[in-house]
Amino acid sequence: MRFLVITKATEESEAGVMPATEDFETVGAFIEELVDAGVLLATEGIHPSAKGVRIYFDGDKKTVVDGPFTETKELVAGFFLVEMKSLEECVEWFKRYPVVRPGAGGTNIEIRQVFQADDFGDTFTAEQRDAVEKRRAKATKN
Repeated sequence: MRFLVITKATEESEAGVMPATEDFETVGAFIEELVDAGVLLATEGIHPSAKGVRIYFDGDKKTVVDGPFTETKELVAGFFLVEMKSLEECVEWFKRYPVVRPGAGGTNIEIRQVFQADDFGDTFTAEQRDAVEKRRAKATKN
């Protein structure tokens, strides 16, 4: 099973405050553990919402809105893409996430399972499954 582990933004991350050198080292060590265990597929941090946009769709109308966006606790600061045997295993790994912030909101991580072809049942045809696998293989070559 693949899981997207979402690290939530904080007031500091949204203000563009960079992590401390120690945070890079401790998170780097945690990432190395994930790599050594063979479960890490990808991980990245992302810029604050002030550097982003949202696109709203309403029928044929598309509206682009520049950041920053409110509700910091709902914003994403980064992610891990991991492959694990179960949600429980993923939870156990990320309960060990080494950088926690005290105070208003603290550190929050959200874990969501990534859809797999079998999750869609019969509505996802064999041809569609093959097309997805071909696109995935092509994307990983790039």
